[in-house]
Amino acid sequence: MSPSIVVLDYGSGNLRSAERAVARHGADVTVTADWDAALEADGLVVPGVGAFAACMEGLRGIRGEQIIGRRLAGGRPVLGICVGMQILFGKGVEHGVTTEGCAEWPGTVERLDAPVLPHMGWNTVDVPEGSELFAGLGAGTRFYFVHSYAVRRWELEPDPLGNLTPPLVTWAEHGDRFVAAVENGPLCATQFHPEKSGDAGAHLLRNWLGTLR
Repeated sequence: MSPSIVVLDYGSGNLRSAERAVARHGADVTVTADWDAALEADGLVVPGVGAFAACMEGLRGIRGEQIIGRRLAGGRPVLGICVGMQILFGKGVEHGVTTEGCAEWPGTVERLDAPVLPHMGWNTVDVPEGSELFAGLGAGTRFYFVHSYAVRRWELEPDPLGNLTPPLVTWAEHGDRFVAAVENGPLCATQFHPEKSGDAGAHLLRNWLGTLR
């Protein structure tokens, strides 16, 4: 049976390209802001482009942050893409303005310290051992990025009791290091666009769909 996927429509993101990229692997994909559909789907994709503050405004307009929170509380998978990844962190800082994010992970989205911005084009990533998202993709695989802001420091403190499995963090470099992807139980996200990353992106989306159990 094909997995049911909702691409969350909150007024931001490459909705149709994300829809086509996921549907290409046999998933039953719907683009919607419907509360029940987004909660009940096997997987939720949260895309996003543009400014952090505008994306959060659109997300809150459909109670999207509550949808994400409820899904994760029930262990139901969510995949954030580009700014859809950034809004999962604690806050974003753009032009001196701080906007609160979904705070699923602590951390600040801030402007990259790089000689050329935006960071636009193909780049390699540094993948940790044990990654499911990147399984089967060799070192040197390139993904497509378009962004000027990212999380430059991973601020998640270790669990003193050792009860929680720490997230797997993938890094990339453009001027300095930044978080390129995170795998954290049911919550996964990529700063790059898998739907624009050719065969590598298709492979990653197929891997993510394979985790929907």
